[in-house]
Amino acid sequence: MKTIVVAIGGNSLIKDEEHRSVADQYVAVVETAGHIADLIERGFRVVITHGNGPQVGFILLRSEHSRGILHEVPLDSIGADTQGAIGYQIQQAMQNEFRRRGLKQSVATVVTQTLVDQHDPAFQKPSKPIGQFYKKAEAEDRMRVEKWSMVEDAGRGWRRVVPSPKPARVIEADVIRHLVEGGYVVVGAGGGGIPVVQDEHGNLRGVAAVIDKDLASAALAKEIGADLLVISTAVEKVCLNFGKPNQKTLDRMTVGEAKQYMAEGHFKPGSMLPKVQACVQFIEEGGTEALITSPEALPDALAGKTGTRVVR
Repeated sequence: MKTIVVAIGGNSLIKDEEHRSVADQYVAVVETAGHIADLIERGFRVVITHGNGPQVGFILLRSEHSRGILHEVPLDSIGADTQGAIGYQIQQAMQNEFRRRGLKQSVATVVTQTLVDQHDPAFQKPSKPIGQFYKKAEAEDRMRVEKWSMVEDAGRGWRRVVPSPKPARVIEADVIRHLVEGGYVVVGAGGGGIPVVQDEHGNLRGVAAVIDKDLASAALAKEIGADLLVISTAVEKVCLNFGKPNQKTLDRMTVGEAKQYMAEGHFKPGSMLPKVQACVQFIEEGGTEALITSPEALPDALAGKTGTRVVR
């Protein structure tokens, strides 16, 4: 029985700007749950990972509006909060879908920590924007009082930026592997995992950072010995020259070709680039193959009918 890690993207949680409420997110999760249940019905063991960017932003905004009334929520705790809330929605949607289909599986969410190197260069160059936009005077106050790093964003205002270090190891990987081997569907490494660093005594401590969820998914897939990494996104196949008249879809990429296309600038940072990087990372660290496709195309993609496969 093959184990696959399915990394679901933002479109599996928030369809558009008009549908961002918790109820709207659950409707989107229910749709994705149906596609994932198709895989389980075909005999795959599944681990689900997910993003959490907008949800983190919502909590930061609530925290901002309650300044002076309630304590601030640290970014690592916000990561834990969103893992629990999104995991709850995925669990419920999957369990309802299993019941509808007469499947006996159970789903468990593991609140997951991801180890990063405290000497990662990313800590010296915070680059990941989070939270709301601020006026210049407000930003200067935050930088002085809170010691935030902030940048001006193309005339729209100032935003906080935090480090985005590379994931080194998923702390709860063994727990997730044991659950999968026991027949459970597992939700883990949500939002890339809660970033933690380790001191000389081995003690862990949360840090204010954001880990790319696709790279963390690749790290988790390697650690649990997954047969396949699947990255779900808004498009059915990876494209070269995306959005241009000479756009070309790809059925297959070798690692070498993927690196060439990345060097040529075909994939945008914050969009397709980290997804392709994650696929390359998984294969270079021992994985067999990876797949990029849309949620609705997942069953056909696993049957070899669509999607973009990344191979050695």
